Amino acid sequence: MSAFSEARNVLFVVADDLRTSLGCYGDTVAKSPNIDQLASKSQVFLNAYAQVITWLKENNKTFTLEVVEPGYPPVSINHNDVDILYSTFQYKTLNKCATCFQMCKGEDGQLHANLLCAVNVTEQPGGTLPDLESTDEAVRLLKSRASDGAPFFLAVGFHKPHIPFRIPQEYLSLYPLAEMTLALDPDVPKLLPPVAYNPWTDVREREDVQKLNVSFPYGPIPKDFQLRIRQHYYAAVSYMDAQVGRLLSALDALGLTDSTMVVFASDHGWSLGEHGEWAKYSNFDVATRVPLIMFVPGVTAAHSQPGDSTFPFIDVLNARIIQNMVELVDVFPTVSYMAGLPAPEHCPDVSLQVELCTEGRNLAHTFQHKERWINAELIAFSQYPRPADSPQNNSDLPDLKDIKVMGYSLRNGDYRYTLWLGFNPRSFQVNVSDVHGGELYMLADDPCQDNNIYSDLDHSMVKKMAGLPHVGFSWFREHIIVPLNPVLKKYLLGYLFSRMRVCGQE
Repeated sequence: MSAFSEARNVLFVVADDLRTSLGCYGDTVAKSPNIDQLASKSQVFLNAYAQVITWLKENNKTFTLEVVEPGYPPVSINHNDVDILYSTFQYKTLNKCATCFQMCKGEDGQLHANLLCAVNVTEQPGGTLPDLESTDEAVRLLKSRASDGAPFFLAVGFHKPHIPFRIPQEYLSLYPLAEMTLALDPDVPKLLPPVAYNPWTDVREREDVQKLNVSFPYGPIPKDFQLRIRQHYYAAVSYMDAQVGRLLSALDALGLTDSTMVVFASDHGWSLGEHGEWAKYSNFDVATRVPLIMFVPGVTAAHSQPGDSTFPFIDVLNARIIQNMVELVDVFPTVSYMAGLPAPEHCPDVSLQVELCTEGRNLAHTFQHKERWINAELIAFSQYPRPADSPQNNSDLPDLKDIKVMGYSLRNGDYRYTLWLGFNPRSFQVNVSDVHGGELYMLADDPCQDNNIYSDLDHSMVKKMAGLPHVGFSWFREHIIVPLNPVLKKYLLGYLFSRMRVCGQE
């Protein structure tokens, strides 16, 4: 058993398509008091990144899905003396029904499949919404566990702020349209390789967006509609935040807080007009960077006193901040260890047929560092596929058989470097000598990743390292990307030095 086994329960909360648009991550627009309150008593991972946005969901199992597949009624399975409870959600079924998208009342009084979809909840089927139902079910399960005293793992997934923005209309009042602003960098970067661009086809398919007649693939959405999208996204965040607050309040009311580890995260981010994009499906930070917050009773915050509540107020200044690069694959081994479960084996180079393994790192040791412990050598990896070198109608969500290019990206504290390489969807192998494009952004003077300097550098050493074609991603990661970091550092130092000389001459 680990030193964290005092937290005998786990509440694992995941929001869909949530970027770091939260007050505790420094977003001055977002109103997220409940998640901020959780963060104030937790360890906050400031630089957490998703590894794959969508495509590999069909080919890999998460640690919750390893126990119970989605699509079935809530179940309880005893596993190593810990009950695993997985609450499934109606929206997963509803979204498979094309006509179910038509739930947004338009000016004509008819129902439409719109992107913007603030609703009167009382007029919705059953007088409710999926995330409201999910929270109701989660609270019911918490009450059940509190009454029988059995340990539990409860995974709660919220659909919002995923599109369509079907949310209670009252949340729009938190974000007056007159106070909303556009993205700081709304234009497609001039040197962005076409293969890297995400044409947000799922957004274009919505009826209210179709009426805008936006040209494919780079045509901009009218600014007034951009503001409305951003307003609805933030309103969806606040709606989801309210549901998190209901869960935290239930923990306190049921006396479960001092025995429950709470993990809050998202599967990936979402572009709100940055780089001319309006979705996920890319390797930019806005798509890959996610919130990751871990509350461990007695570790990140003192145990509550009798009669007190653990989450009675907001004080984000007390949050423990981890600035190091971490990855979502780190959640599996970390939570397993903290729950006192056996750590999963590290994945071999070829892991498609392995029943259960992890490429993540156990982050438990980071909870022992009260100071801001920074390791500049750590790297986060992400990837996303494309069907062609230029934007296509299926660029966002290509079928496995159509994938021709894979974008492998590494991110550390200094830069983001991405290579778009030839990919074989039948063998799951990448050809590291088949380069379709590259991106390199220096974050010190380009934090929004708008100025691609890939073409400014000599990549001969990189190409020399890529001498073996047709290798798997695990091999690519270990033998190409990891050694690439010192090579890139050498190039970047030379690049920066040349810029300094130019500036000095001026």
